[in-house]
Amino acid sequence: MVRDKEFYRTMFKIALPIALQSLLSLLVVVADNIMVSFTPDGVLAQAAASQVNSITALVTAALTGLVGGSSVLIAQYWGKKDMERIKQVFAVVLWICLGVALVIVAVLKLFPEAIIGIIIAKEDAQITALALTYLGIICLSYIPFALSSALVGMLRTVEVVRITMYIALFALVGNVSLNYIFIFGKLGLPPLGIRGAALATLLTRLGELVLVLVYTFKVQRQIALKPRDFLAVDRQMLKDYAFYGLPVGLTDAQWALIGMLKAAIIGHLGGTFMAANSIATSMGDLGTLFAFGLAGGAAVVVGKAVGRGDYAAAKEYSKTIEIMFFLIGVIMAGAVYLLRVPFVSLYGSSSDPEVFTLSVEIIGILAVTLLGTTYHASCFVGINRGAGDSRFVALVDMICGWLIVLPMTFLAAFVWRWPLPLVFLATRIDQCFKWIIAFWRLRGDKWIKNVTRESAAL
Repeated sequence: MVRDKEFYRTMFKIALPIALQSLLSLLVVVADNIMVSFTPDGVLAQAAASQVNSITALVTAALTGLVGGSSVLIAQYWGKKDMERIKQVFAVVLWICLGVALVIVAVLKLFPEAIIGIIIAKEDAQITALALTYLGIICLSYIPFALSSALVGMLRTVEVVRITMYIALFALVGNVSLNYIFIFGKLGLPPLGIRGAALATLLTRLGELVLVLVYTFKVQRQIALKPRDFLAVDRQMLKDYAFYGLPVGLTDAQWALIGMLKAAIIGHLGGTFMAANSIATSMGDLGTLFAFGLAGGAAVVVGKAVGRGDYAAAKEYSKTIEIMFFLIGVIMAGAVYLLRVPFVSLYGSSSDPEVFTLSVEIIGILAVTLLGTTYHASCFVGINRGAGDSRFVALVDMICGWLIVLPMTFLAAFVWRWPLPLVFLATRIDQCFKWIIAFWRLRGDKWIKNVTRESAAL
């Protein structure tokens, strides 16, 4: 175990705010789902929101992945204190995120029925109608989210972390308050149901963007940024990002696409499974949030060590972080299993015996798979990415997702016709063995790749 106090200080300085932000952001989603489940449409509205949120998850993962890709470069340049290079990365990533968000919104606005038809069976006409209403508003929130998440994610890599907590608190208070007002029709407004949930999210995202812009250009002092720093894109840095950072974005995007396709399979197995999967997904996210927060800290400390050429320290850090991930996995898996019944009981849809029973069963399966998830995913997202090993991670995720998880889920649902809990297990089957790949990769030296321009032959 590492004894350097600076290592732990940096790790937890970054990890705790990320974990807190993840917790508060997840509480927003959970509150959203709980409130929607108590509307007159009940299970149908919850199922509709859940399926549309698989699209939102795809967009969120793509954008955060693109930003996460910048950490490969920024963390190592941060280790060398090369501020000009860092600013160049900032500009590249901000424009890419904005461009991606605009294209996605345009596609969703032009072809909403076609997109919804992928994730919800045509026979479920009521759920489809509710989903179209929700999607038409929620997709507009992707644009301000792209800008704010790009800035916050990059600032976090240079250890500007307070804005993370400010955003999370703002989102929790703002979104939950607006949800209550719009969904149930308070302060003299008519009850808007699922439409109100989408509107609350859009307004909250706009507020977040204003807060991030003010903090970035007027408050933080870690790196001197001005709006003009984002007007020009350095071509060489764009090439560097495309080679080292883009694979991270593509990895997260393709994995979220796989998640959406899994949701599409679930969406053709009935509203009960859709509602139960929504509850289980929220519980699973709660179970992994601290591990991924720690992964954010791991990416920075490992990246800084590699950037300054201290590979022995990077290896030592890696071994300590792996132990942390394993212990967190054991604790969180146990907590998720023990709390599954009280958590499911919070939802209005839990009054339906089928939804309640299925939710409890699949959360029990999820708890077991979390043992692998917290270790391998955190290693890939934290240690490997910080060390510049993003291309290996992309390859592993691509093979597991497209060649194992999706085919097995499809066969389990429509060919073998397994019981629904076993179909859910098929959606997470890779979590049972990817930890072995992560452990094996970190035993050698191939995962350490210095990607800074002065030190690497590009």
